[in-house]
Amino acid sequence: MGRILAAIAIVLLSAAAAAAQSDYPSKPVKIIVNVSAGGGVDTASRMVADKLQARFAQPFVVENRPGAGGNIGAEVVYASEGDGYTLLASSPTPLVINGWLYKKLSFDPAGFEPIVVMAHIPNVLVVRPDFPAKTVAELVAHAKANPGKLNYGSQGIGTASHLTGELFMTLTGTKLIHVPYKGNTAAVLTDIIAGHLDMSFIQFAAVHELGQGGKLNVLAVATDKRLEVLPDVPTMGEAGFPQVISETWNAISASPKTPAPIVARLNAAINDALRESDVAARFRELQLLVGGGDVAATRAFVADQRQLWGAVIKAAGVPMQ
Repeated sequence: MGRILAAIAIVLLSAAAAAAQSDYPSKPVKIIVNVSAGGGVDTASRMVADKLQARFAQPFVVENRPGAGGNIGAEVVYASEGDGYTLLASSPTPLVINGWLYKKLSFDPAGFEPIVVMAHIPNVLVVRPDFPAKTVAELVAHAKANPGKLNYGSQGIGTASHLTGELFMTLTGTKLIHVPYKGNTAAVLTDIIAGHLDMSFIQFAAVHELGQGGKLNVLAVATDKRLEVLPDVPTMGEAGFPQVISETWNAISASPKTPAPIVARLNAAINDALRESDVAARFRELQLLVGGGDVAATRAFVADQRQLWGAVIKAAGVPMQ
């Protein structure tokens, strides 16, 4: 009798779980953004949240939880129930970078369930207006002739701008001085324009207007093809360094053990949102490249990024915090 009751209980629980998944979402969903309000991750998340709310007739509430290199927001989501009602909107740092940089984390970066990449933000190589090199080849030659004398700014240790600089040095055999700015993109750009910094690998969205105004020079884009808005600027591959591919991206992830049907349902809904004309138009205004893709492709992309930047961090000897 006991075995029969146990079997009945399992069947009932399975049926209840299936019903909960098919009815998802049946209550408000919280999207934890692990950076401050106003940036690319936050903007993309709020646009997607609005579309999801309209589609599912349930509130999708965006809550900013910045701090500790993005770890605070990631910790909240990781510790939540795996039911799809607490999601993480983040840059790459908690998913693919921080696991290589922090000695102790209260979450497993590989434990999240990647749902979809909302947007890609290419990084570009920019130099101060009076920099003597006008091409990447000239920059490499100048750097080799002046080892340890040129510097590059980044938003901080472990950011895409820092690690792209490390990758660049490894592939070109150059030695640059890293100057971290603790997340302050504006300060990096201000000091490049003022001539206090020589260069940076930085988000294109932040430098587009400055480049158009001649306040700094864009030597190359770290993408596999040229950007539509910069048709005359070569890729790093065209400049001779095809392995220097670097971008920041904004992804939506779920907590561990979130049921596959819920992940798939969110993936389909977000992909539909990204295809809407007003979203695409707003992303273009912000110089964001629309993301998308199915769950399998998203999971593979995140895993590949984790291995790529892990290898760069190890090769560069970046100290753990």
